[in-house]
Amino acid sequence: MTRARCELISLSDTPYYHCIARWVRWAFLCGIDRHSGTDFSHRRSWLVERLGMLSTLFAIDVCAYAVMSNHYHLVLKVDAARAQSWSVDDVIVRWSWLFVAPALVQRYRDGACLDDAERDRALGIVEL
Repeated sequence: MTRARCELISLSDTPYYHCIARWVRWAFLCGIDRHSGTDFSHRRSWLVERLGMLSTLFAIDVCAYAVMSNHYHLVLKVDAARAQSWSVDDVIVRWSWLFVAPALVQRYRDGACLDDAERDRALGIVEL
């Protein structure tokens, strides 16, 4: 059964988390696929590079990782103090590296002239 993230994560108890991602239906992540004979070893470096990039964007440190043929394990540490030190603009920049921000947030980021209600709504979106 799925559970809300707020029920799974408790930074007051521990900042460390073991995360697993697994592929299903014979999907293959790395190494040589026994069924097709195709070598997917090059994907391992892609995943490691992506983890490195993501750890610079977020307040999460990668303590350990293991990339297997059809899944991977991560031990992550959430750095809440670092995240709390970020300004709204810092959050928007980090968010924009990975996703297209809502139009109102983009207008706020670009310095468009917003009325008080628009500015408050943009900041409310970022605070979520």
